[in-house]
Amino acid sequence: MELYDVIIIGAGPCGLACAIEAQDQKLDYLIVDKGSITESIRRYPVNMLFFSTSENIEIGKVPFVSMGTRPTRSEALKYYRKVVNHFDLNIKLFTRITDVKKEGEVFSLTTVNDTLKAKKIIISTGYYDVPRYLKIRGETMPHVSHYYDEAFRYSKMKAVVVGGANSAIETALDLYRNDVDVTIVHLYDTLDPRAKYWIVPDLENRIKKNEVKAYFKYKVIEIYEKSIMIENLDDGVKKRIDADFVFLMTGYRPDAHFLKKVGITLEGENLIPKLNPDTFESNVEGIYLAGSIIGGEETAKIFIENGRLHGVQIIQDIMNKL
Repeated sequence: MELYDVIIIGAGPCGLACAIEAQDQKLDYLIVDKGSITESIRRYPVNMLFFSTSENIEIGKVPFVSMGTRPTRSEALKYYRKVVNHFDLNIKLFTRITDVKKEGEVFSLTTVNDTLKAKKIIISTGYYDVPRYLKIRGETMPHVSHYYDEAFRYSKMKAVVVGGANSAIETALDLYRNDVDVTIVHLYDTLDPRAKYWIVPDLENRIKKNEVKAYFKYKVIEIYEKSIMIENLDDGVKKRIDADFVFLMTGYRPDAHFLKKVGITLEGENLIPKLNPDTFESNVEGIYLAGSIIGGEETAKIFIENGRLHGVQIIQDIMNKL
């Protein structure tokens, strides 16, 4: 059985950047992902535009040329795939790591089919796989989703979008522009001011013209087959809204269960992983964290822009310890 210098869990942009650095330093490495290359980006809405400009999400010094200032989902998928091909990265896809055990100085990573061995591990799994569940009745019904793809299926239907940040705003606008009767429900009294600056006024104008209906300072308390029940946070008044489809765009979080399982300490209510900020090594010696997973539930803290840089410090520390 091959013993790798480092196994990188996660084939997103930050994981790929770590692999490029490992390869540059002549380390024997392997990238493992339970899905495809940049699986999270693949699951983004079809017509999504990145907040970052192309050059700010480049990795491996490979130029990222896009048609516009901000790349599309499709452009990013093609770019990262070409980066993998350019460096001929060693990658094992659709392989889920179910357990990690440390045996002396070696880590044993269990998958469905086999066991992998490594001296060091980098976890770069992001946060997009675990939605923030509302934990209300009806949340798992077939017409309810925590993800959004495209609008064409929902034309001429009534949809409720829950949330007020980027995902919710973009979903509401895309649905509206494809002949969907859209209602947005948000816990706070305004849309998230940290959202992409060009989409907030767009939705605000749609709301002012009553082209998109909005209920601010409301929470969803139950979902039915053709409607939802919402409750005003100020006076407790309940209201029933028609809904053929419901999109719970309430954000995502890192896989805290997996991190705890491998022994990583999560601190505070935002479940921030304990690590050395200079090396990104966690409290488990030999396990490093890269990318947005470092921010815990503070998902607006680390993006591709800054997460792609973690690999340099991580690999340098690994080189010093091997």
